[in-house]
Amino acid sequence: MKMKMKRAIQVLCIGVLLAGVVAGGTTIADAKAPANIQKGVYLEDLDISGMTGEQARAEAETYVESMKQCVLTLQGQDGASVDVTAGELGLTWNNPEIIDNALNLGQTGNVVARYKELKDAENNGCRFDMELALDEELTRTFIENNSAILGKEARNAGLSRVDGEFVITEGVAGVDVDIEATIASMEGLLDTNRGAAGVDVELVTVVTDPAGTSEQLAQVKDLLGTFTTSYKTSSKDRSANVANGARLIDGTVLFPGEEFSTYEAVKPFTAANGYYMAGSYLNGMVVDSMGGGICQVSTTLYNAVLRAELEITERNSHSMIVTYADISADAAIAESSGKDFTFVNNTEYPIYIEAFTTTEKKVTFNIYGVETRDENRTVEFENEIIQTIQPDYERIIPDPNQGVGYVSVQSAHVGYKAKLWKIVKVNGEEVERIQVNSSSYAMSPRTAVVGINTANPQRLAEINAAIATANIDHVKGVAAALYAQEVAEAAGTPAE
Repeated sequence: MKMKMKRAIQVLCIGVLLAGVVAGGTTIADAKAPANIQKGVYLEDLDISGMTGEQARAEAETYVESMKQCVLTLQGQDGASVDVTAGELGLTWNNPEIIDNALNLGQTGNVVARYKELKDAENNGCRFDMELALDEELTRTFIENNSAILGKEARNAGLSRVDGEFVITEGVAGVDVDIEATIASMEGLLDTNRGAAGVDVELVTVVTDPAGTSEQLAQVKDLLGTFTTSYKTSSKDRSANVANGARLIDGTVLFPGEEFSTYEAVKPFTAANGYYMAGSYLNGMVVDSMGGGICQVSTTLYNAVLRAELEITERNSHSMIVTYADISADAAIAESSGKDFTFVNNTEYPIYIEAFTTTEKKVTFNIYGVETRDENRTVEFENEIIQTIQPDYERIIPDPNQGVGYVSVQSAHVGYKAKLWKIVKVNGEEVERIQVNSSSYAMSPRTAVVGINTANPQRLAEINAAIATANIDHVKGVAAALYAQEVAEAAGTPAE
């Protein structure tokens, strides 16, 4: 009798509930979202039943913070590895709206559906999973910064020249990290290892083949182009810079289609990279700079490349003419102005660049490859002067940092506009004349830097008056006389 009564009461409750819906009375259908989460609701493996939304969010944030401490061990090549925490890679929680979803459980749909949803949660549990993701930019940067450890750079087949003979070194395949696939793998491992203190990550990698083969390099035997310049009048430091630049380029191998940048090969211009302070051009003057003289290296290489008939992609003339190469046959490089000398191996075979200096202070560049040009064909180079600009004045620069009597004179430089022509001959007869470049060199007048630092107003007036004449020889005479007065005054004896 009691069993029947209980069942009757349950049916009555449901009937009343449904009647309320039909009659428009206050029922579950009209109830607001509860202040607390229903029974049987889980966030990941955490029971959040009865919690407020704020409490559940606080628990979720605590969980995320614990996940940020998870150490990801990225397994590199040859046993190498790198550790990083998920927090350092910007781990974030991307679906915080699940807290509101948990609060709203059983609050949508018709009354029967709501009742069933709540009962299912209570009896079977309802789980909400958090979406955790790494910051792609931070993760990418971390992998790239550790690529030397995690991956392995391919080593191209190499070529060197020992005692006049070529020696080949076999290439070695490399291993590059597939960053996109590795990031996805890391996020998947974090997802399947929730709560773990550490996770080993096997990187997704791609094998990279070395450029060129030993078979290709074995073909390199022919001298395609050579050129030599002299630096016998150079100072010790400038000579050292020329030798250092040649050393840094010597042994370069370029495979078909590869481009060579002289600047990239010889930078940085620092003492640590073997350079010294020596003379170079700046605003029409010769001034000391780190690596002064390196342009003789690029110029010598330029002339060898011309004779090898490789494809030149950038060449710049100096601001003024140089003494170690013909007009229009120079190639300047300059960090400050972005000047570079670049060329491409446009042959179908590798090329090898040999560079060396001698005790006679000569620098030579040889370019070796596979000769495919007709043996009866030759090339020569000829410059054409279009305009000559003679200096017609003298320039005097007062220097308040130098004492009266100081005079430093630099010779004048004639300005030019010129062209360089390549002349192609077959059996000694000219068959083609091709313009290689156009060059412009600034005129620079004879220039003197004159010291004007003196405590004597009369001497200052005299040296300034001499400077106003714009005559360097006159200034030299006045400066010498004033310097004699300064010396005599310092010694306590009258000047003659």
